[in-house]
Amino acid sequence: MRAMSAPFCTPAVVLEGVVKRFGAITAVDHLGLTVPQGSCFGLLGPNGAGKSTTMRLLTGQAEADAGRVEVLGHALPGQSRQARAVSGVVPQQDNLDDELTVAENLAVYARLQRLPRAQRAAAVQRGLELADLAERADTRTAELSGGMRRRLLIARGLVHRPQLVLLDEPTVGLDPQIRQQLWATIAQIRASGVTVLMSTHYIEEAERLCDLVAIVHAGRVVAAGPPRELIDRWVGAQVLEVAGDPGELAHIEHDARGAGLRTRRSGTTIAVLDAEQLDGQAWARGEPREPTLEDVFVVVTGEQLT
Repeated sequence: MRAMSAPFCTPAVVLEGVVKRFGAITAVDHLGLTVPQGSCFGLLGPNGAGKSTTMRLLTGQAEADAGRVEVLGHALPGQSRQARAVSGVVPQQDNLDDELTVAENLAVYARLQRLPRAQRAAAVQRGLELADLAERADTRTAELSGGMRRRLLIARGLVHRPQLVLLDEPTVGLDPQIRQQLWATIAQIRASGVTVLMSTHYIEEAERLCDLVAIVHAGRVVAAGPPRELIDRWVGAQVLEVAGDPGELAHIEHDARGAGLRTRRSGTTIAVLDAEQLDGQAWARGEPREPTLEDVFVVVTGEQLT
């Protein structure tokens, strides 16, 4: 894990008791979290958990009904303009201009971000290199593949060298190979010292990229911390995965809980948590595996992450 910023540094993001309602629906329910500068922070949860609404609150696209929202010391919504000047936003929905070339998309955004004219050419070149699209600078955006477009979206959000970049489901809908290529791009951003706040529902993405993770459920943060610490705290060092018919699994679940161990059901298997504590019990058969953040999510919410 990368070193965190100094403890007295202004946090990149502060959300305190934040509430956002849409009619009778409470999308964000007294949510609280703090994102240290220099970290890669992941909001992990299923669709409908409140992640995208939280992102919109941080970009000034939505206004909280209650609570405190700050981005790099700027209170929102009153200081939204100042917050946007030091933030980069990569939306979940692709909103690139298909009629422009790759370089033109970057140049237009640099102008919208009020970069001085003398700095724009260098900013566009940085974006092309970050997106690995220098050879496609004059290609119309409509001709790019899905992975290329997503890389261009990320580079566009960074064209003005923000201190914080907000990635809303950056790899959603992409195949695994392209997703891994984008992980390399995000890791490159992290290495440059930019704070990254990303929402995702991909377990491996959060485990691979994030220094800190907040598990979001029904608009609230239900667990937060470094991924490994969350796993150790909620799941243990090892999981025993046991397959069988419903009757067998019910007996194993009963015996495991009788031994003081937690379990989770998943289709035709049952996972016995804290399996490192097993000591030759007759029922303890199955395949040992490494615990994951998905196990943590199920334990703290009682639901599957899909």
